Order: sequence, then C-alpha cells, then structure tokens
Amino acid sequence: MLSTTPRSAARRRSRELVLQGLYQRRLADNAPDDVRVQLETSKGYERADAAYFDAMWRALAAGADARVERLAPLLDRKPAELSPIERAILAIGAWELDERPEIPYRVVINEAVELAKSYGGTDGHKFVNGVLDRHAASVRAAEVAARAR
Repeated sequence: MLSTTPRSAARRRSRELVLQGLYQRRLADNAPDDVRVQLETSKGYERADAAYFDAMWRALAAGADARVERLAPLLDRKPAELSPIERAILAIGAWELDERPEIPYRVVINEAVELAKSYGGTDGHKFVNGVLDRHAASVRAAEVAARAR
C-alpha cells in the first residue's frame, strides 16, 4: 500500500526517529543495529520515509560524534559539553546540510530548530539555529549568498 504521507512529514518523522536513536546510543551505548531494529518496529515508523531514515541512520549511527566535532569552531562551548539532544540535532542538521543539497538550507535549519523546540532545552533552538546557520554559510555559500540577494 502506498503511503499518503507528504514527503516533508515523512522526512520529519525520520529525523525524529534518528534523534531518538542517537539519544539512546549516547545514554545507553546500545549497538547501532539493536537501536535500528527498535526504531523500525516502534509506533510511528510507518509514517517515516524509510529510505531517508536508512541513509541518515547509516551515516550517523556511528558517525554523529565526528560530525559534531567538525562543528567545534562554530560552538560556544566544547562539543563534550553539549546535551545529548543538542548533539543529535546538530549531527542531523549538519548531515543534511553536507549530504542533501536538494533540501534548501533554510528547510534543514528550520527542521532542526523545530526538533530543538520539541525535544531540547528552553533556548536550545536558538543555539541550534545559530550553529547551523554558520555551518550553512560555509558548506552552502553559494545558496546562502543567492538567498541574501
């Protein structure tokens, strides 16, 4: 049966699932494959974009920390001092900015901000917005410049 879920909502659900999985990996240090199975059998997975979830999970299940470390020059504190939620959201946003040029950078940042508003601390969304905006200016300079005109 074909899903009637719009692509953006399905991708949003994929981001939420990866966020949950990265959080679980950080706190419980569960094996990536075990977490993946748990996520794929969780309530609401059927609303996710399975291919998008797969690509994101493959990249971030073991690579989220390295992606966040590359953002270190943009942070106002050491990466080790970030909350698990902030780390996960920044990893997701950075991955999308780096690897998914078909998604406009403003959409990537807005989606990360929404995750931070839903799952993060009080002003975490402002922090996420600032870091990813600076990262976008670096990795998507032409797109950012074109939007500024």
